[in-house]
Amino acid sequence: MHHMISEKEASYSARSSYSVLNSYSEKTKNVWLVFHGMGYLSRYFAKYFQKLNPEENFIIVPQAPSKYYQGPNFKHVGASWLTRENTVAETQNVLAYVDSIWEIERPVQLPNFIVLGYSQGVSIAARWLSSRKISCDTFVLHSGAFPKELTPEDFEYLPKNTEVIYLYGNKDQYVTEAKLTEEKLKGSNVFGDRLSVTIFDGIHEVNVPFLSQLVEE
Repeated sequence: MHHMISEKEASYSARSSYSVLNSYSEKTKNVWLVFHGMGYLSRYFAKYFQKLNPEENFIIVPQAPSKYYQGPNFKHVGASWLTRENTVAETQNVLAYVDSIWEIERPVQLPNFIVLGYSQGVSIAARWLSSRKISCDTFVLHSGAFPKELTPEDFEYLPKNTEVIYLYGNKDQYVTEAKLTEEKLKGSNVFGDRLSVTIFDGIHEVNVPFLSQLVEE
C-alpha cells in the first residue's frame, strides 16, 4: 500500500492590516511607501519615521501577512514577508496585498514619492516596483539583499532621474552579504547610473538621520 502525499492549492480572499503615519493633505510634500524587515510589525516600523515633519510626510507601512511568535517566551509577535517555502505563489499574494494598499492610499496627485525597503523588505519593494512598473523619485535599498531574478530590463521603465540608493552600515552583522549585494548591483548595472551607494557608521538597523536627509535636501 502506497501513501501518496500531494500538495494542492486553494484560493481565498484575505484581510490583512497595515499602518500609516500622519495623513495626506495639500501640505504633504513626501509620500513614503516603506517595507519593514523580518520580525517587525508595521506599527513598530513606522516609529523610525516619527522624526520627519508630520505635516510634510505621509508614510504608508504595509505589514508582512505572515506573523509568528519570536523568542522562547512567545511574548513578541513579528512578521515575515517570505520564506523559501512556496516562494513564487507567496510572492504573488504579497504583491497583490501591496496593490490593494496602494489603491486605497495612493494620492491622486503624487508629490515626491520615496519607496524604501529595509532588510527583508528590499526584495518585496524591488519586486513590487518592477512587476507593477511603478515610478518613484527615490528608491532606497536599506541593508537588504536584491532579488536574483531582476535584470536591467525590469527597471528600464524608471525615469532617468530616479535616485536609487543602496545603504548599509559598516558594522552590520551581515556586512559581507551587504558588500556582495553592492558588487552585484554595480556589476549587473541593474539601475544604470541611477545607483549610488551610502555606507554609514553603524549596525544592522534603520538609519534614522539618513531618512531626514532624504527629505531635507
